[in-house]
Amino acid sequence: MTTSTPALAANNGNPQTGKPRFESVRYIIGMFIYNTLLYVGFTMVGSTLMPQRLKDIGVANPSALLGTINGVGAVLSMFINVFIGSMSDRTRSRFGRRTPWIVSGAVICGLCFYLTGLPTLGVGVGIAYCVSLIGLNMMIAPITAILSDRVPEKDRGTASAAFGGGAVIGQGLGNLLAAQFVANTNMGFAVSGITLLLAGWLSIAILPREQSNLETHKTTEPIWKVLVHAFTPPIKGASDFWKAFTCRTGLLVAYQMITAYQLYILEDRIGQTKTQAAGVIATMSIITMVVSLVATLLSGPISDIIKRRKPPIIFACTLYAVGIALAWFIPTTTGMLLFAGVAGFGYGMYSAIDQALNVDVLPNKENAGKDLGFINIATCAGQAIGSVFTSAIVSITGGYTMVFPVAIAMTIVSALAAVLIKRVK
Repeated sequence: MTTSTPALAANNGNPQTGKPRFESVRYIIGMFIYNTLLYVGFTMVGSTLMPQRLKDIGVANPSALLGTINGVGAVLSMFINVFIGSMSDRTRSRFGRRTPWIVSGAVICGLCFYLTGLPTLGVGVGIAYCVSLIGLNMMIAPITAILSDRVPEKDRGTASAAFGGGAVIGQGLGNLLAAQFVANTNMGFAVSGITLLLAGWLSIAILPREQSNLETHKTTEPIWKVLVHAFTPPIKGASDFWKAFTCRTGLLVAYQMITAYQLYILEDRIGQTKTQAAGVIATMSIITMVVSLVATLLSGPISDIIKRRKPPIIFACTLYAVGIALAWFIPTTTGMLLFAGVAGFGYGMYSAIDQALNVDVLPNKENAGKDLGFINIATCAGQAIGSVFTSAIVSITGGYTMVFPVAIAMTIVSALAAVLIKRVK
């Protein structure tokens, strides 16, 4: 098979040489819109529509099946993300390295998210959802690499804030929209599919156009060598890289344990009806969006100004733990609303700095797509572990009470991992 060397193509730009300010603004806006739309669609399905669909079609133990689907999907995403990240490093086309993957992935993901709402058996829902994750990772891996190989370093914290801010605002909007479709999940799945399609296509239209790299030196490698390279994790000089990996994994575990099960927590722990739970989720979403936007606007630019990544990350983990504790000790609607406000601010702050931190600890920028694919495994691992933890705790204890202290412990792991990073202040 014919591939390009993983080195940066000269005409794709060097983030160290500086670019016109207008181009940096386009990166910031494009990444914000991309992640906002992506998380609107993904959150609609993952946190509300799919859990409700499993209940609607009469699955006997929807909590356990949801955990299985999320676990299988997360493991699948681990391999796909790394492989596609590596392949995008090596792709040669008239549209550059990353663009073809993002555009085609949006089509696959959007279509399959819609199809997830059609099956009448739990296994059908799971299969459609897992296939949609192939398209999702075809977008995530390449666009994350753009932050490393095309965004100027001086603007990387702000671009990361836009990327992370889009995620937390998209999650809030996704929960808010999904709550409107609890009684009509088919329509909700259609809306989520459209937002995923737009996430890829609209962001590519806004980002500075990636130039052709057809003239890049090419090398012929057998497929087995390509696969070995794709799945070889960074080792040399990668200590801080894996600490950042652990930091993200821990917080995503905590996030998944609460947010992915918030509908069940409201219905089963607090005792609300489906309609009441939908209303609370909508209110939580608005609160999360507001506080996350404030956190994002403050954290990213401030991180660039003070040239520090670790203090905001550690403080964010602390806030997230406090938010979980409030929901734990106050098992009412008020507790969940406090969780949305306090934990939402912490998660917004973390998301604003996360990608900048990950790029800063890369051991080799020429393998940015592949190595950031391994960092993105932390997201998949967090989803898988969080779902397994919650499902196991509920099965053993018969309720959601013990989910909260375990989630707090995972945020502590994240904070400690950030403290131990040495290369980045």
